[in-house]
Amino acid sequence: MVGPRGKIGGRFMPEALMAALAELTEAYHKSKNDPEFQAELTHLLRSYANRPSLLSEAHRLSEHAGARILLKREDLNHTGSHKINNVLGQALLTKRMGKRRVIAETGAGQHGVASATAAALFDLECVVYMGEEDTERQALNVARMRMLGAEVVPVAAGSRTLKDAINEAIRDWVTNVEHTNYLFGTAAGPHPFPSMVRDFARIIGVEARAQILELTGALPDAVAACVGGGSNAIGAFHAFVPDEDVRLYGFEAGGSGLETGLHAASITGGALGVLHGARTYILQDEFGQTLPSHSISAGLDYPGVGPEHAYLHDTGRAVYEPVTDAEAMEAFRLLCRTEGIIPAIESAHAVAGALRIAPKLREELGREPVILVNLSGRGDKDMHTAAAYFSDEVALDKHSGTEA
Repeated sequence: MVGPRGKIGGRFMPEALMAALAELTEAYHKSKNDPEFQAELTHLLRSYANRPSLLSEAHRLSEHAGARILLKREDLNHTGSHKINNVLGQALLTKRMGKRRVIAETGAGQHGVASATAAALFDLECVVYMGEEDTERQALNVARMRMLGAEVVPVAAGSRTLKDAINEAIRDWVTNVEHTNYLFGTAAGPHPFPSMVRDFARIIGVEARAQILELTGALPDAVAACVGGGSNAIGAFHAFVPDEDVRLYGFEAGGSGLETGLHAASITGGALGVLHGARTYILQDEFGQTLPSHSISAGLDYPGVGPEHAYLHDTGRAVYEPVTDAEAMEAFRLLCRTEGIIPAIESAHAVAGALRIAPKLREELGREPVILVNLSGRGDKDMHTAAAYFSDEVALDKHSGTEA
C-alpha cells in the first residue's frame, strides 16, 4: 500500500486495477522528470489554455470587504475553469502510454468539458460519467461535452451525483483497462492521482505567487479557495505551503448548515475513512458507511476530500471552514454586482470565505489584509441554479416595481 502521508492516502482498489495504477505511476514519474514532456505541457498551457491566467484587483469588492482582494482568474482559461490544467497533463500522459480511450467523472461538468476538449485535441475516444441529478442541473455543460464528441453517461444509482459517477467510471476502468486511461478530475482517489493532480494544478499557485510579488512587492496574508475534492485549492495552496506567514483557507460546502446534516463539509463534519481508493476525511455513519452529501454547487457535492487537504488539516498548515449555500449565493450576487464577474457557485464559496476572514485578519494584523482568492471557474453553467435560487426575490422586486 502506498501512503506518502502516513495514515492519509494509500491505494485501496480492486486487484484488477493494481497493474494499471502501477503503470500510471511509472509513466507519471518518468514524465515528471522528462524535460521534453514538461516543455510540451508548458507550450499547451500557454498556447491552448491561455495561461498565465490574470491576477485581478477586485476594487469594489475590496471596499466592501475592508481588505485588498486579488482574484486569480482561472475562470478565463479555455473551457472556463482550472480543470484544463490537470486534464492537458493527463491527456498528454495518455498519449505517451499508448492508450486510445479516456474516461472521466464530472460533477459540475467543468472537468467533463475539459476532458472532452483534450480528447478532441488529442484524437482520443472519450466517455464521461455524470450523476443524473447533475446532468439536469448542469445541462449546458452536458451539451458542450456532446458537441465536443464525448459520450455522456448519466448515472442513476445512489444519490445520482459525483460520488456515484466516480463509482461507475471505476467499473468502466476495470473492464477496459488495457486500452483506457482514467482522467481523474480532482486531487482525490488512490495513489498516484492526488499527487499527480496536485502537480498538474500547481501552476495556479506558482503563477499567483510570482504575480502578487510583482504587483504588491510582498506575499499575501491569506490564500482562499473552495474545497470539494480539492483540485483548485491544492493547486493554489501548494506553492505557498513553505511560506509560513501566508495563511491557507479552504472553504467547504456547508450546504444547509452542518446542524441539518445536509452538507458536503467532509473535513469539518466528517472523520477518517476510506472512499474511492484513499484514506481521508469522509462523511460517514457509525458503521463507516458513506453518507449522502449536499451542496447547491454540483462541483462541491462530494462526501470526501483529497488526502493532501486531510494532511494540511492534520498538520494545522491550512484551516478549513464550511460556507453555507446561503452565504455562497450572497457572495455570488455580490461579485456579480461589484466586479461584473459571474463566478461558478463553487468559487463563490471562496469569495464568501474571504469576506468572513477579512475582519478577523484586519484586527489581528492591525492593517488592511491582502487576500488572494482563487476564482476557479465561471458561472455560465450555474445560471439556471442561480436564477431559480433568486426567483422569489426577483418576483418580489417585480411586484414592488423595483429592480433587483
